Amino acid sequence: MPTPVLMPQMGESIAEGTIVRWIKKVGEAVDRDEPLFEISTDKVDAEIPAPAAGVLTEIKVKEGETVAVNSVVATIGSSSEVSKPEPADSVAPASGHSRDSIVAADVVDQPHVKTGTPARKTNGRAAAAAKPVEDDSRKQRSSPLVRRIARDNDVDISQIHGSGLGGRVTKHDILEYIEGGVRDQGAGAQETQESADARSARPAGPVEIKPLSVMRRKIAEHMVLSRRTSAHVHSVFHVNFSTVERIRRQRKAEFEQLGAKLTYMSFIAKAVVSALRRFPVVNASLDGDNVIYKKDINLGIAVALDSGLIVPVIKHADEKNLLGLSRAVADIAARARSKQLKPEEVQDGTFTITNPGVFGSQFGMPIINQPQVAILGVGTIEKRPIVIDDAIAIRTMAYLTLGFDHRLVDGATGDQFMAHIKQQIENFDE
Repeated sequence: MPTPVLMPQMGESIAEGTIVRWIKKVGEAVDRDEPLFEISTDKVDAEIPAPAAGVLTEIKVKEGETVAVNSVVATIGSSSEVSKPEPADSVAPASGHSRDSIVAADVVDQPHVKTGTPARKTNGRAAAAAKPVEDDSRKQRSSPLVRRIARDNDVDISQIHGSGLGGRVTKHDILEYIEGGVRDQGAGAQETQESADARSARPAGPVEIKPLSVMRRKIAEHMVLSRRTSAHVHSVFHVNFSTVERIRRQRKAEFEQLGAKLTYMSFIAKAVVSALRRFPVVNASLDGDNVIYKKDINLGIAVALDSGLIVPVIKHADEKNLLGLSRAVADIAARARSKQLKPEEVQDGTFTITNPGVFGSQFGMPIINQPQVAILGVGTIEKRPIVIDDAIAIRTMAYLTLGFDHRLVDGATGDQFMAHIKQQIENFDE
């Protein structure tokens, strides 16, 4: 019996994915759990394994096309069921547009080119006269993230023309609608002038123009959304890593014999877990007027890739000791770079750690990974001269930066959280 291959859901707020590459071709044999195709979303680039053994009999979604999660993208069956290719001009793409047409139309969060201009906010009198009754089907055609943005901005989703699959209201739709509500009636002429100015500002000399990758477009959208959603505040602490450095030197060989690499990140993760236990509001999230306190501590560890950034999650990090965290950090980083992460490994993070210091950065001001309310940035860890008891000393130091959402986390709480991390690292208890 043929086995359908579905587009997986790579995160709770992810509604669609893009086929980047088919690893197998029609007619080729495939084993269960063997990599079958590669996808890209705003959460992850990943190789998706085959759900069954057999022969790839049909590919329904071509490379570069975007479809909704749980859509059938291919079929696995027996060699006798292999479909013959149809003429190119008679095959309609599954999403209605090729990747090139998506890029040309400047579409960010939906697989279809928009066929009309999203509705704009009207004045109160007109809205009252024209407001239809919101139906449940329209609610179902939007992600939880879109509905949260609607609640936060007092927007009726039924007033928005969805440009996603099946009329789904995308993040792009609702953000454009909100932007439209604050423009005056002369905005159209202003936009036209701005577009003309942008065209005239293009460099006259030789250039190379490349479209953004799917992951890059999604990251861009996610970062802009986070800035619009959270009231970002940052606090920077200078932390002494000399004790941690001594422990690393003493126990490095021991950990390697146990198959783990003892890095600074292991100690930082351990200190963060301790701080999150003491300050649970930093491990929470906001849902409208409600605060959701997460009982699990799931640490997201940002991993830099050639094509962008990915944040795999260490589930139940509070249940792991230093050795367990060391193994987990090394494992998710390696599999992130080789595109071997599973869908559940990029979901349900409650707090994120990012480490630009590996590239030499002193410190940064990281953007919060929604719907979380805080993120820790790690600067480069190096020996520096500092003052100890009125004398100059050389110590292994680093700047740690906490970015937090001031809507929920007060400045005092954020600084107390960071002071706890500083104390844990400087007085690390083996």
